[in-house]
Amino acid sequence: MTSTPLVEMRDIHKRFGGLHAVNGVSVDLYPGEVVGVLGHNGAGKSVLMKVLSGANPLDEGEIRINGSKVAINSPRDARALGIETIYQTLALADNLDAPANLFLGREIVTPLGILDDDAMESEARKVIQRLNPNFTTITNPVKNMSGGQRQSVAIARAIYFNAKILIMDEPTAALGPHETRMVAALIKQLKSEGIGIFLISHDIHDVFDLADRVMVMKNGRQIGTRRTAEVTKDQVLGMIILGKLPEEGTEEELKGFH
Repeated sequence: MTSTPLVEMRDIHKRFGGLHAVNGVSVDLYPGEVVGVLGHNGAGKSVLMKVLSGANPLDEGEIRINGSKVAINSPRDARALGIETIYQTLALADNLDAPANLFLGREIVTPLGILDDDAMESEARKVIQRLNPNFTTITNPVKNMSGGQRQSVAIARAIYFNAKILIMDEPTAALGPHETRMVAALIKQLKSEGIGIFLISHDIHDVFDLADRVMVMKNGRQIGTRRTAEVTKDQVLGMIILGKLPEEGTEEELKGFH
């Protein structure tokens, strides 16, 4: 790993009225790394990631991108820093094809100001082929595409506009085994290109297969961060359910998960 993280979030706090949704959390992300952000619903993982994406500006703490302190007060600020979020809903326009979705709001036009459909299709093919060489039917409406193909379109849109940091929210939720494998292949391709990924999930199995490290949250607090190669799924479950680090949980407590 390079010495400078893509992202450093330090002592992040976010409150909503009396609710301390994120309470003193620190996490970093390196180029070509996947960090799984795990926890039950309400643990604070999505709120933390929305701080990074600009949807929930922080109340206290510090964010550094490539070693420089930044202020992220809106999604526009985040995008300008190379941060893109791929939501579970994917935010695609179902009636449009892949090129139209890729360039939605950022269309390529000819010198005469007319939409350059050929250029958009050509560019879309290049970026989608890079991610998913088997996906060639990009001019079908998105509503007719499989879940894995839809993910390809959403990811292609992010990386075409130079995202270096991706936040993926439950990317394999509601997908079958084949589609899940397709998304896993997409994530490995992004890693090979040096893109850093925060993977939000409550499915420990998905994250274990894809993440280099896991960071567990519970009730807004950070329980801990561990390399996936150095912990078992049971130990991570213990962090999620008991709120205890692997060295703090007993064998008896961990047996209760089976």
